[in-house]
Amino acid sequence: MPVPDQRDPELTTRALTGWLDGHLPGVRIPLVETPQTSGFSNETLMFDAEWTAGGTPRKERFVARVAPANYQIFPEPRFEEQYRLMRVLDERTAIPVPPIRWYEPSPDVLGAAFFVMGRIDGRVPTDMPPYHSGGWVTEVAPDERAAMWWSTLEVLASLHRLDVQELGLGFLDQPKWGAPGLDQRLNYYEDYLPWAYKGPQETALKALEWLKANRPDEPDDPVALWGDARIGNVIFQSGVPAAVLDWETATLGAPEEDLAWFLFLDRHHSEGVGSARLDGFPPHAETVARYEELLGRPMRHMAYYEILSGFKFSVVMARIGQAMIDFGWIDEAADFPYDNNCTQLLARILEGDR
Repeated sequence: MPVPDQRDPELTTRALTGWLDGHLPGVRIPLVETPQTSGFSNETLMFDAEWTAGGTPRKERFVARVAPANYQIFPEPRFEEQYRLMRVLDERTAIPVPPIRWYEPSPDVLGAAFFVMGRIDGRVPTDMPPYHSGGWVTEVAPDERAAMWWSTLEVLASLHRLDVQELGLGFLDQPKWGAPGLDQRLNYYEDYLPWAYKGPQETALKALEWLKANRPDEPDDPVALWGDARIGNVIFQSGVPAAVLDWETATLGAPEEDLAWFLFLDRHHSEGVGSARLDGFPPHAETVARYEELLGRPMRHMAYYEILSGFKFSVVMARIGQAMIDFGWIDEAADFPYDNNCTQLLARILEGDR
């Protein structure tokens, strides 16, 4: 969901050049691409850098991700943790993330903390329009869609097989909300909901009540979770992930949670918006079966985690609805924050449409 961006390109270029000179002496930045709109979660700035090293001219393309400074979709952006995780993934694993270069915690340069990474070429499936109903994904062959799906699933399985202790990923734990996994997730999102939007939330609260009453055990040690696992967060090159993005909701928990989110967001982008799934994308049941092979164990309680996914996304949509009210895009009495494609799909699932 884009929000208006008021950043001055000339001032931004000057500030970024001065900062980057401390890392690449004599650097020149011809232009910083500042989007006319920017996401709630992180602002993205793209730029080329030119400098000389050892007498040899150098040029590299970079992306700066800037922490939210004006409007937050999450109560706690956890921006530095996102940077720390991506650096570990870049330097110590085979998970395809952009090369992570530098982190700046001070807001003095760009108005908020930011980190810089290499720029990766490729295409990302669109959310607007949802990729099942518009955009470049509708134009590629079914075989390429299948390749996108399965290759992203393999990346997800590689993440879930990482050794949390060996890689020092304990910083993803959020003990203030309880034990890792469902304890943390339910407590966090229950607290998040009234912060997101103070109006009625009948469907979300019904889902929360169901989730508390039907909570299953999570018998295995918690693994690192992407938190926003979906093909819409992947840069693809010919059906293969060149980089996976958006780790701001990464945490610890059960693999089922990530897999269910992966499936729910796909269901939302098809059935949820009234579109048929495109040919080539494998059925959800086949996806679960393949994931069981990748992890070497059954996926447990997937119906529960689907409702958890719908609940989490309904809270996010409530916040987006509040933002639309705050920006004057919809009336403050509009029902969008609690009656939207996500909540309608979640309501059907709660009624037994599984």
